[in-house]
Amino acid sequence: MRISTLTLFKALYEPFIKTSLPARAVDAGIVSLDVEDLFSLVGPKKRIDSPSFGPGAGMLLKPEVIQMGIEKSELQHGPAYKIFFSPKGQKLDQCLLKKLAQILQEKKHIMLIPARYEGMDARVEEVYADCMVSIGDYVLMGGDLPAMVLMEGLLRLIPGVVGKEESVLEESFSGPFVDYPEYTAPVLWKGLEVPEIIRSGNHGAIESWRRTKAAHDSVIHHFGWVRSHTYAQEDKKLVAQQIPPHYVILMHSQVLLGDDTEGTSSVTSLDIHDIARSACTYGITKYFLVTPLLDQQKIVKKLLHFWHTDIGIDYNPQRHEALKAVCLVESFDEALAQIKHQEGKQPLCIATSARQVTGIKGLTYYDQERVWSQERPVVLVLGTARGLAPSLLERCDYVLGPIEGFSEFNHLSVRSAAAVIFDRWLGTNPVAQ
Repeated sequence: MRISTLTLFKALYEPFIKTSLPARAVDAGIVSLDVEDLFSLVGPKKRIDSPSFGPGAGMLLKPEVIQMGIEKSELQHGPAYKIFFSPKGQKLDQCLLKKLAQILQEKKHIMLIPARYEGMDARVEEVYADCMVSIGDYVLMGGDLPAMVLMEGLLRLIPGVVGKEESVLEESFSGPFVDYPEYTAPVLWKGLEVPEIIRSGNHGAIESWRRTKAAHDSVIHHFGWVRSHTYAQEDKKLVAQQIPPHYVILMHSQVLLGDDTEGTSSVTSLDIHDIARSACTYGITKYFLVTPLLDQQKIVKKLLHFWHTDIGIDYNPQRHEALKAVCLVESFDEALAQIKHQEGKQPLCIATSARQVTGIKGLTYYDQERVWSQERPVVLVLGTARGLAPSLLERCDYVLGPIEGFSEFNHLSVRSAAAVIFDRWLGTNPVAQ
């Protein structure tokens, strides 16, 4: 197997290839690592780059130089699977590395083609690229460091390169969870003690602790990965146990009415049913419905009574399952008090709004770690009518930005918005296995 690299800076690769994992792979005769200096392909005083057409600064690598490098390498070593590096490429992760490792073992030759300056003529990528890779949403001076990152990640997956194959199979990002923490002597260091269970000698208990700890750390710090790579039902159950308890409060008081004055809105049966079903789907502990109006409370109680009795259970067991989590209260404070009593901690309140809100810490749907790392119950606060009034918004710890598409229309019903919010914040997002 062979990995060839075409670069302007051959000297960057020399210490890398002679050190640690790459050196071990070469010395063992498992992989050959070749680096071609693109400057060697042009004559003395000949430029390897040229200004790009159109306005803007920057120089591009000439397409004919890259062509010469590719043709020379393939003439010597046979056809190659060609990898270019670009911000518009596929994000490098363990799944992609596994695919590339399989390709290397099948095709026996992979070629890495990192760019420099402003990049290279787009036609080169169009003609030659089998794969385009990005190692993250940031900018470097060129593709050489990404090429070395990919090379090391790739070599680790080639049989025989790493001493203990099980260490590769069980490492971070090889499944839904990152690695569990590990410890060595001394038992006590800087006031921190190795967990007693790790020293217990009970292998079953140790494995259970490691799995739970790995799942917890993954959910809190890498939820984007977890939600995209958890497929087994037992893993899903473990993930659900690590997510802090979530509640939802639907406000029919302290909301804005048509003239943007604060008031009270009417309860609708659809909101009760649909938000309850969504809440149950996404593992939300309880759905509080807030209205101070006695006549509205009577309507809600009558509806809930039906679904909480044997008649409702027999009529539609799934609807009963969803609606048994609905709790009618008179005020926001009553809901918070019940949550604090249930969890033993003051909850974090996340407001939602169809408008941009200032003066409150904003959240995106990628900020789970920011909230969940505080280890407190979480409340998602929804408003009816024209949304939550300022008097309620200012009591919340955070606010999620509006749900928007690429259109100017923005008028979701609260039950539709609730389903979208729950999914973006708590839902799975599986990628192809």
